[in-house]
Amino acid sequence: MNILLVEDNQLIAKSLLYTLQSKGHTVTLCETCASTLLHAGEEFDVILMDVTLPDGSGFELYRDVSRVNTAPVIFLTAMDDEDHIVGGLEMGAADYITKPFSTRELLARIRRFDKKATGQSTVVSVGSIFADTESHTVRSGDKAVELTALEYRILLMLMQNAGKVVTRDRIMEKIWDIAGNYVNDNTLTVYIKRIRQKLDTDLIRTVKGIGYKMEEA
Repeated sequence: MNILLVEDNQLIAKSLLYTLQSKGHTVTLCETCASTLLHAGEEFDVILMDVTLPDGSGFELYRDVSRVNTAPVIFLTAMDDEDHIVGGLEMGAADYITKPFSTRELLARIRRFDKKATGQSTVVSVGSIFADTESHTVRSGDKAVELTALEYRILLMLMQNAGKVVTRDRIMEKIWDIAGNYVNDNTLTVYIKRIRQKLDTDLIRTVKGIGYKMEEA
């Protein structure tokens, strides 16, 4: 698995790096919020994120990272009170593990998100459109479709919510540029138009005044 490790404690980071790499995982280590944001848009299978970082809160960092990355996040923290645990999970984190923890426990929790080990399919499909969440590739029928990172995220959001209306506000919140450039209403309209043209499909329907809905014709 490709893992992003966000941890500023050098002893813990060194131990986790050794453990994860010895199990064959590829690990990118970041020790600050700032350095994490530089890698946030890269492809990871899981993100291990410390809550207390030298330049900010892991909770705030999670909000920024989740706008550009769909990888599951496991919070690592010494704060074991119920409010912190519930708060982290309610934000959308996949899991929460308190320090100190055993490497066996951590590896077991990570293994839950290994799609190959669990036999989960990485392909999402709606009609003749297929998106592979592992390789981040898209096909329309037998034809490969080249999408930008933001176009891919918008399409994947619509496909994962097939049959449901996804509001414009929700889409814009999720794809907000991590560098601070807001995606406005007109820009989103342009993105949707480009996605439709590239897919050459009418499966994405506009729900006037609300958002978009993707479903089989």
